[in-house]
Amino acid sequence: MNFPSKLIEDAVSEISRLPGIGKKTALRLALHLLKQKESVSEDLANSIISLRKDIKYCNICHNISDSETCSICTGNRRDRRLICVVEDIPDVLAIENTSQYNGLYHVLSGVISPIQGIGPDELNIEPLLDRIRNPRSEEKVKEVILALPATMEGDTTSFYITRKLKEFHIKVSTIARGIPIGGELEYTDEVTLGRSILTRVNYSAD
Repeated sequence: MNFPSKLIEDAVSEISRLPGIGKKTALRLALHLLKQKESVSEDLANSIISLRKDIKYCNICHNISDSETCSICTGNRRDRRLICVVEDIPDVLAIENTSQYNGLYHVLSGVISPIQGIGPDELNIEPLLDRIRNPRSEEKVKEVILALPATMEGDTTSFYITRKLKEFHIKVSTIARGIPIGGELEYTDEVTLGRSILTRVNYSAD
């Protein structure tokens, strides 16, 4: 692709590094920004810079947050006896959009994948166990819901966590498999995902 300007070429090169955006789409976006007021580009640039510099990760559940502890973990109307374990942050957003779940979350930031060199120590599994092992008086966990991908890696992670949770003698459930095998939560429609949460079943590592 030939560009009339090195500035355009550089902008297209950077924009196309974003997932799902090719060179042609990046060019359309760059040309669109050129047609807008300069303040539009400045606001976009400042919001991205602020995102990278100021975003925090909740010190309890590892979700993204504007403060040290996220609004979900500090919410007064949350059922603190429930913890839903998810692979990553988009899964929290997907489940929240169903309006079918009012407990807390725990973000693993990945799943166990020996092929990719990701073991249990690279994930937020130990902090999950610490939350259950040393709860606040009002946060004694009664159930852990495993809402992980219906993939080999997701199942391996669920199995590992379930074995680790056996010592605590709490209920471990998994969302119903209305989610297609190999499917990712963030791409599942809200009705199916909501029903999967509501019809979750006990998880067994035996």
